[in-house]
Amino acid sequence: MAARKRVKCTRVWPLLWLCVRLSETNITRVSMDDVVLQPYASGHGPSHSHRHVRDCQSVTHGNSTHESWPSSNHSGRPVAESTVFVSDVLGSSTWVYGHMTVVHDPLRTVSVLEPGGPGGCNMNLRVSVKETAEAAGCLYAQNAGFFNTESGACLGNVVNDGKMVQDSGGVQNAQFGIRRDGSLVFGYLSQEEVLDQSNPFVQLVSGVVWLLRNGEVYINQSLQAECDKTQETGSFRSFVNVVSARTAVGHDAEGRLILFHIDGQTGKRGMNLWEMAVFLKKYRVINAINLDGGGSSTFVVNGSLASYPSDHCIPDGRWRCGRNVSTVLCVHRRRCQPENCSGHGDCVDGRCRCEDGWQGAACDSLVCQPAACQPHGFCTANGCVCNAGWRGQNCSQECLPGFYGDGCNQTCSCVNGGSCDPVLGRCACPPGFRGNTCEQACPLGFFGPSCAQECQCDDLCPCDPQTGSCNVTQGGETNDTLHRAGHCLAKQMFSSWRREEDARREQPYLTERTWLLLTVVLASLLSASLMVHLVRACPGSVASHFPERRDYSYVPLANINGAASRSRDDGGKRRGGGLEMDDSDSQDEIWSPRAGRS
Repeated sequence: MAARKRVKCTRVWPLLWLCVRLSETNITRVSMDDVVLQPYASGHGPSHSHRHVRDCQSVTHGNSTHESWPSSNHSGRPVAESTVFVSDVLGSSTWVYGHMTVVHDPLRTVSVLEPGGPGGCNMNLRVSVKETAEAAGCLYAQNAGFFNTESGACLGNVVNDGKMVQDSGGVQNAQFGIRRDGSLVFGYLSQEEVLDQSNPFVQLVSGVVWLLRNGEVYINQSLQAECDKTQETGSFRSFVNVVSARTAVGHDAEGRLILFHIDGQTGKRGMNLWEMAVFLKKYRVINAINLDGGGSSTFVVNGSLASYPSDHCIPDGRWRCGRNVSTVLCVHRRRCQPENCSGHGDCVDGRCRCEDGWQGAACDSLVCQPAACQPHGFCTANGCVCNAGWRGQNCSQECLPGFYGDGCNQTCSCVNGGSCDPVLGRCACPPGFRGNTCEQACPLGFFGPSCAQECQCDDLCPCDPQTGSCNVTQGGETNDTLHRAGHCLAKQMFSSWRREEDARREQPYLTERTWLLLTVVLASLLSASLMVHLVRACPGSVASHFPERRDYSYVPLANINGAASRSRDDGGKRRGGGLEMDDSDSQDEIWSPRAGRS
């Protein structure tokens, strides 16, 4: 028959579906779920507390209700070795067929899978071991935990690759788990132990009945610890005593994980739990718990069914079909945790090959530890990176003289005894010198470190450039400098004075000769003016022999416009001196110097 694929989808939320790809043949065959081997009539696990389990166990076990064993880590060996056996049952005439698989590196090669893949338990899916194993790439796989036959819900604790899928709430059934440090755990766990994050579980699944504890059959104690009070003589004890197909998980003294599976049919062939415990003890198994059995018992190799299921098929009962179950124990190729090696390495045959500067199984730890570099540096993949001014593998040594910067890998160029700042590389100059490299001597008048102080000597005399002392005899070079400076200064002062004098002479003032000429001219004019006045003032002088000059006339305004007629008589009297008046309209009286003096 030609094989083909089909997809099974389950509604999760109103708009969300989870689909699982299933393989089928042209004739669809589904398990009848003939006889379901259930330990409890209803629910899963006892109702009593973990304290009850602890108090009722043997005193030899103390307060611990579980056993922890370091797992093996044989990376040089194959992932697992599986053996097919056909063996007689001790104390019985029956024979059984089954598989025993020894896993050499459980931490990196064993996973608890949800049905159909991640999210299967949350969706109450039931998928065959073959389908789940094929999708996950399992080398070997067998069914694991119990499930609700009506709803399909996974029962008990489930942790898959470090993810808590579901918590049973402290229900006391036998547990199998692998912690982060690789230790294998078998037995009864409190809810606090299940949720503990100091060394969390990376794989965890619930079974029913602790078969072997420390190499001894532990079924009677399990009946007391796991059996509910209402079922002490009911279905739980029948579950233990009936022969059927069985599945179990345990470990040997080397810490190798043992997967155990036998074929059978409930009430007809197979083993009961007592017989299985004795069989495992014979093969030196130390601790082991019982997993789901009956028609659920299935073993798959490389994606192919390798066992003989007990359930009949629908629609043809002549065939046997594997039952759809919940969780699956999967043995796969070595994987790194995490698979990307924390981004700092490559996964090679299940081990992280770390890049330079990183270490640890997950390449998540720096080779140098941050505390080792502090407080003068920080840790990187290349080791400690030191702050400026510090050096050494742990950044604990200061820079040597003449060096500075990050890791002290830069050199200073200070001269004349200058010291280098180990952080910035700046030169601290000694007294008497300055400059970036202390190559310049202090200028005259300054002294001290970096020439930052000014001399306080009288007359602005220079001081000692190192101490600032004014009582100092300058050296030959300094004296020569001072002599040259003084000569230069005097010459510059004289030149400046000459320039100022020349500037004054060039101003537009009157010369002495001009002033003398002006004085003579003015004196002459004053003398001539004086002589003229003296001649006029003296009687009988030469000026009196000259006739009078009539330089101008005076006509009073009162005689204008007919005023002459009223004053003619008076005018004639005043002009008795022999002067005659003109009858013109424009002149009543003519004044002359002579008339003025009458």
